[in-house]
Amino acid sequence: MALGELPDWLPAWCLAHLGDRPADVLFRQRSMSTVFGLRLAGGDDVVVKARGDDGRAVSCVTAQARLAENGFPCARPLTPVVGVGSLAVHAEEFRPGGEVLRGDAPDVAVRCAEVFARLMTALSGLAVTPPLPNPRWVRWDHADPGLWPSIESLDEKDQDLVPAYAMEVADRARRRMLAADLPCVLGHADFEAHNLRWHGQEVWTVHDWDSLAWQPEAALVGAASAVFAKTGPATLPPIESTEAFLAAYQDMRARLFTAEEQQVAWAAGLWPAAHDVRWEALHGYTAVSGRALWTQAAERLRRANA
Repeated sequence: MALGELPDWLPAWCLAHLGDRPADVLFRQRSMSTVFGLRLAGGDDVVVKARGDDGRAVSCVTAQARLAENGFPCARPLTPVVGVGSLAVHAEEFRPGGEVLRGDAPDVAVRCAEVFARLMTALSGLAVTPPLPNPRWVRWDHADPGLWPSIESLDEKDQDLVPAYAMEVADRARRRMLAADLPCVLGHADFEAHNLRWHGQEVWTVHDWDSLAWQPEAALVGAASAVFAKTGPATLPPIESTEAFLAAYQDMRARLFTAEEQQVAWAAGLWPAAHDVRWEALHGYTAVSGRALWTQAAERLRRANA
């Protein structure tokens, strides 16, 4: 991306909030947020993130800043969240390097679970306003009519394209989670492999703090146990890997989940997979996750008592 292709507001925003103008564009990525890697005229490299202002950003950036201050491996925010029209914008340090940990075997699950346990421990002492609504791919706790959270861009598509089995799995998993009476905590809801970078055996950076959620701990852990291996098209890890993730997490936190928490964790792992099957079906993608969900759903639902 050329410097002249930056949004009109961005150079002036950098000058006002970072004290310098962009001199070069290192990268640009777009997903839920638009992320710009910039080299400022003075030589500093920074990352500027802009996303639609849905009221979540202030809480997410506040939590990220406190984690960074406390030594957790994540990028340190350089500015608070600033409103730019309909956007919520902030800057953070550029933290390059590290490798993606690939694979879905139990030993990979254990390494990821240990990081997730550190993350949840670090978040447990933070007092921030819950970042609601939760990200759509874990928003099983919505109050909208119907099974799925109301998202116009999805709801306007032909719902008959969504496989019936995915609808059934999502419904049964959601009913199990809603039936539980567990307190909510702050946690990372997009703990996918591509959001972590490693230096050998040590995690170097955890990314995507826009995706914090306010849900029961068991639900957050269960979702992470089902997506830790994801690097592209959605899938599910082997059941024994989810089992290893859940066990390692509890070992690291030095507390065992209750029987209900165990069931909620297994149910929570099904919701993102069913959501992904729906997303892929509505967009005409090949439902890679559908094959794993089809194969594993019965056993995961059994463990969820759903």
